[in-house]
Amino acid sequence: MTATVRRVRDNEFFTWLDLYAGYGDFYERPVTDEKALLVWSWISDPDNELEAYFAVDEEDTPIGLAHVREFLRPLDGSKGLYLDDLFVSPDARGAGAGSALLETLRESAKERGLSVVRWITAKDNETARRLYDRFAEKTKWVTYDLVP
Repeated sequence: MTATVRRVRDNEFFTWLDLYAGYGDFYERPVTDEKALLVWSWISDPDNELEAYFAVDEEDTPIGLAHVREFLRPLDGSKGLYLDDLFVSPDARGAGAGSALLETLRESAKERGLSVVRWITAKDNETARRLYDRFAEKTKWVTYDLVP
């Protein structure tokens, strides 16, 4: 199976929701109706920075999902592309969807003149980390969350 990547379309809410809910389930963070509608409103608003991409199979059936947004890098004097979420349907894993999404994001960043594609993942997500290690360099930075 060969996966290709395209933007999520305005009429694909329920298809997007299936993959997004699967992502939430994977991280044990259920996607409520309120959360889904809020995130979809960001995706469907052309003035919002969040972009959504599907990895699709030969029949154009979505099998993977990525959410990205540009971010400023003041010390570098550049902008980057932040990968917030990447998920591939369990029954489609190993078919190249994750690789296709990462390669598309790399090309998109290059075309936009961005300096990096950056993301984080769970320390114990060994399957994803094997994929990520083929594409990117693990950094020395440690992530913190300050909850207000």
